[in-house]
Amino acid sequence: MARYIGSDCRLCRREGMKLFLKGDRCYSDKCALVHRKGGLTPPGQHGLSRKKATGYAIQLREKQKTKRAYGLLEKQFRMYYEKAEKMRGVTGENMLILIERRLDNVVYRLGLGASRKQARQMVNHSLITVNGRVVNIPSYLIKVGDVVAVKESKKNNTVFAEVKEEKAVSLPKWLEFDNASLTGKVLALPAREDIDLSISEHLIVELYSR
Repeated sequence: MARYIGSDCRLCRREGMKLFLKGDRCYSDKCALVHRKGGLTPPGQHGLSRKKATGYAIQLREKQKTKRAYGLLEKQFRMYYEKAEKMRGVTGENMLILIERRLDNVVYRLGLGASRKQARQMVNHSLITVNGRVVNIPSYLIKVGDVVAVKESKKNNTVFAEVKEEKAVSLPKWLEFDNASLTGKVLALPAREDIDLSISEHLIVELYSR
């Protein structure tokens, strides 16, 4: 399965909630769930006539929603589940924490990218460093104490101009960020309560445990 290249707003409509896939647009009146008539209905001509969802369908939707929010393919997502299953603790929480530790997600959480897709592009294009070294692998897992920053030669790039001017950025408590130097630091590993997405991870675990 190739990466999805269709309309991001269509995905939000399918899941019936904002997945914040288009950055600032998701917070404006241009959001399809706000201005579009019937925005909360699933896309397609049969969107309003869908039958009552079965238990399996509810579990599947939860998995699809989470995958789409983080921009992951099925193989990648399944890998995180299998890795989390071997760890101590609650499998669902471990899975989400592993995904939150991805470098592209951390770049997004620091406010360097308006969306996870844009943050992933920044990593792919070698604009981001970890502990002073360029890392161009979006799935790279950060650790406590890692310093994530914009590459020195790219700090004057116009895409980062607004980030430098922002005085207050809402950050999760496990991260800190300095706007002037475009440098962030991982203070701790994320905890389940730090993940602001509405996800029922136990449904995903139940689906994969079938």
